[in-house]
Amino acid sequence: MPKSVPPEQPANEPPMEGSAAHSSRPANTAQSSATTGAPHGETSETNGTSATKGTNKTDKAAAAKASTPEDATTHPKKSIGQHIRGNLLWQIIIAIIAGIGCSLFFPDWLARVFVTYNSLFSNFLSFFIPVLIFALITPAISGLGRGAGKWLAITTGVAYGSTIFSGLIAFGTASIVYPWLLKGDDLFKAKTVDDGALKPFFEIEMKPPFEVMTALLLAFTIGVAMTAVKSDTLYAGAKDLERVIMRVISKFVIPLLPPFIFGMFLSMGMNGNLTNTLVSFAKVIVLAILMTGILLVLQFSVTGGIAKVNPWRAFKNMIPAYLTALGTSSSAATIPVTYECSKKNGVDPTVAGFTVPLCATIHLAGSMMKISLFAFAIVQMADIDTTPAKMIGFVLMLGITMIAAPGVPGGAIMAASGLLSSMLGFSDSEVAIMIAAYIAIDSFGTACNVTGDGAIALIINRMVGDKGISRKELEDTPTYEDAIAEAEAREAAMQ
Repeated sequence: MPKSVPPEQPANEPPMEGSAAHSSRPANTAQSSATTGAPHGETSETNGTSATKGTNKTDKAAAAKASTPEDATTHPKKSIGQHIRGNLLWQIIIAIIAGIGCSLFFPDWLARVFVTYNSLFSNFLSFFIPVLIFALITPAISGLGRGAGKWLAITTGVAYGSTIFSGLIAFGTASIVYPWLLKGDDLFKAKTVDDGALKPFFEIEMKPPFEVMTALLLAFTIGVAMTAVKSDTLYAGAKDLERVIMRVISKFVIPLLPPFIFGMFLSMGMNGNLTNTLVSFAKVIVLAILMTGILLVLQFSVTGGIAKVNPWRAFKNMIPAYLTALGTSSSAATIPVTYECSKKNGVDPTVAGFTVPLCATIHLAGSMMKISLFAFAIVQMADIDTTPAKMIGFVLMLGITMIAAPGVPGGAIMAASGLLSSMLGFSDSEVAIMIAAYIAIDSFGTACNVTGDGAIALIINRMVGDKGISRKELEDTPTYEDAIAEAEAREAAMQ
């Protein structure tokens, strides 16, 4: 689920009480408009000054400048090629189609070139994923602990509980549905070279600095300890490491994913595994889309009972946020819409001002649903030896990983790939299928995530009650402005 810079908050509605709106207008003008009801650009007579048109002239000049041809040339319309290069989903779709097509006529020696590439890239991922997990989870946990108020911890707990609830529903659904839905389906018929699988020309072993579980434990331990130490130097160092890893993901790992997916589908086509895999996973993808909708129904039904609101009306008010996320595939870009939808549901602006941006970062129930359903489908089709206890443990650990998932396209599944290999024993080809399927319906998971954020805002609003939340309780707590700044920082890191 990608996170880009969200659009500006409307100027006439500050995101939090007692704080300036995220707006381009001057602070004194905003204050005058908010306190006296004077239109933007005019000074109220109650302040002892006459109305001035200076600001209006400035606004008109800015508007005229924005409509000039020079501005149009500054932001030219993207060509189809530029749009595809900037959209990971289209790159993955093209890679899948090209891999399937090339498998019909590629000679073995040429196909082995891409199999060799896949071997090197997957070995690098095995090396890099533990480092990624440590670098992202450590500042995420320590950052949550730096909040001064109890509502940060409560909101985080509710978001984590919702994410785990989603994973457990996925586990229950898979246990009931997959035995008959995927009956007789085999993920890979040619699993070894002797069975017909292609062999790379050479392999380079890349041992990770530590195992995935070690990275999780170390990140959790250091992150929790940093909340007690309150060292700005340590926290700044952890954030710098996070930015470095984000740079590696956005500039190295993500651009190399499409050739990896191409090589995987090329290899499957030449091994005779393609048709069965596509048919089987198409059923799983349809099920995942349906289950994200069912998850929202369950979330708002529970929310209706807790918050004493009409669940259908609350869900209907969140539809604009759902559709926006469906179109943008970005939780951060949908923050302003989610904020307005939450207020329409009766959530106090102060509560919405910190729950919505916080949940946009840590609440990934829709992503959890997709990853869990895909993972359990592969366990079923590949006949991987596992136990219910191990799969539930996978869900619990995945919930922690989702909190720190990087805000780039495919970031959640990249962070989860280490757990898929270490806890469920997935092969490189199985992880590649997970990545392709996840990105293919990324927008549905994102839409489920942000709509669920509105449900959490209603629950927190009910817990707060009429007494409200003081500014002291929100000190050092993520707010609307923090979300904007964080999104801008991540955007700059990916340039």
